[in-house]
Amino acid sequence: MVNNEHQVQRAYLNRDMTQADQNNTYDYIIIGAGSAGCLLAKRLTENPNKRVLLIEAGKSDNYIWIHIPVGYLYCIDNPRADWRFRTSNEVGLNGRSLLYPRGKVLGGCSSINGMIYMRGQTGDYESWVAATGDESWSWKNALKRYKQFEDYHGEANEWHAKGGEWTVSKQRLRWPIMDIFRQAAVEAGIPASDDFNCGDNFGVGYFDVSQRKGWRLNTSKAFLSDAAKRSNLTVITEAMVTKLKIDPISKNCYGVEYLQNAVAAEAFCAIDQGGEVLLTAGSIGSVQILERSGVGAAAHLEKLGIPVIQDLPGVGENFQDHLQLRMIYKVSGINTLNAKVHSLFGKLMIGLEYVFKRSGPMSMAPSQLGAFAFSSPEQKSANVEYHVQPLSLEKFGENLHTFNAFTASVCNLRPTSRGSVHINSIDPEAPPVISPNYLSTEEDRKVAVESLRLTRKIVGSTALQAYVPDEYKPGKQYQTDAELIQAAGDIGTTIFHPVGTCKMGRADDPFAVLDSELRVRGIHHLRVVDASAMPTITSGNTAAPTMMIAQRVAELLTGE
Repeated sequence: MVNNEHQVQRAYLNRDMTQADQNNTYDYIIIGAGSAGCLLAKRLTENPNKRVLLIEAGKSDNYIWIHIPVGYLYCIDNPRADWRFRTSNEVGLNGRSLLYPRGKVLGGCSSINGMIYMRGQTGDYESWVAATGDESWSWKNALKRYKQFEDYHGEANEWHAKGGEWTVSKQRLRWPIMDIFRQAAVEAGIPASDDFNCGDNFGVGYFDVSQRKGWRLNTSKAFLSDAAKRSNLTVITEAMVTKLKIDPISKNCYGVEYLQNAVAAEAFCAIDQGGEVLLTAGSIGSVQILERSGVGAAAHLEKLGIPVIQDLPGVGENFQDHLQLRMIYKVSGINTLNAKVHSLFGKLMIGLEYVFKRSGPMSMAPSQLGAFAFSSPEQKSANVEYHVQPLSLEKFGENLHTFNAFTASVCNLRPTSRGSVHINSIDPEAPPVISPNYLSTEEDRKVAVESLRLTRKIVGSTALQAYVPDEYKPGKQYQTDAELIQAAGDIGTTIFHPVGTCKMGRADDPFAVLDSELRVRGIHHLRVVDASAMPTITSGNTAAPTMMIAQRVAELLTGE
């Protein structure tokens, strides 16, 4: 097997190239057209002398519900746009398994996510510097990269830029109950804020969103639509990458194998001219492809009968995610979206407002109001985040409640729990085993208890009392630490922010899969460029940081 693979690579590099060979050889092969892949395709094709192939397992993003902001309700758990993964039964969630959406469409998760534009906080990036020894990942340097692709709704300033591909907009709606919650948070000691992207997020205010004139902005629209007009970019959709072509002797990654319409195909990378394969399939998908290709923990690969090319025990480990605790409060004397959607006239007005104004509930991100706070005085920076919504429901995918209510979801921004993602079959269609290991550390359980109590403190502020807030979930009967930990397991659910499964790190870190320039250790001409590269999770939503990571690699590859 080893000799055969090596002979194939040698024959490929030494052959006289036919026209067909030339058409199937690229300077860069990008695997995954998501938040990182689309940006890379745009940046790398700016050089007309570089040929780029972008391979996406999903379909085109020409599905109307991708572009209407509220359409995430019809995209998540829909095979048209979602891989439809699930987690293992989680001990910390009292044995529950969660739906775990990942985008399977052009634009990747940016086509189905919550549209919140969030960079994280200064300390997030300083921890990356500490993990890698590379100052290029500092907040100061990351900020420069964010500004390279940003088109901010306000004036250009120290923190924001105009003219980039990625539109950052104000939300096109407000809700009285959200303004009242904001006032309550201020009364509870959380200052008002109008910008969560300046490095210190402590405060309460409305989120900025990734929308353009009331439509969702995904990375396909922002970056790929222009790049696709260039003759040096080839985009292939509905193509499942089965494995990377890696010579086990030289450790050169020189191409990919994929299935399209059940037909096996391959593409080659011009590694003799400095070409590279760029794996941008996300914290789940990149692990699957690496492990199927023989890159990962040797013991695990051998159990599956996969020849080991590079023993990297960190592949699939270090899984981190934000777990939100969804507290629901009934209210009286004020309408929420619950009442509006249960009225035929209300539904009609919602539709008309969007058709004529591109505003109202159909333009809503899943969460509108945000707050960053300290769960306890011992924290050095804001360590919990609120996503507040003028609605409530039992669980995602079900109808809104018939009573008026709001939801205050709070998450631990810096969880210490670590999980894993691994394949358990060589079948590329088989789902991976996703084990987040939520609430598995004493620290995370402590922050969960503090978070629930902090929410009760906010809701108990004077501003909300006129509306008689009544805790529907988890319920006032949960009071002791043990009871609140039980409640957290009952109401906790993911915000879909998996990171860290191919983390970058120092050479002496045995679980670092990548170096600080995102090159796979021990393999040549291969990088992983997505959220899996993060050594630790950022303080907030992860789409924008993933684009920033891609911007960094684009700089490295183009020499800019």
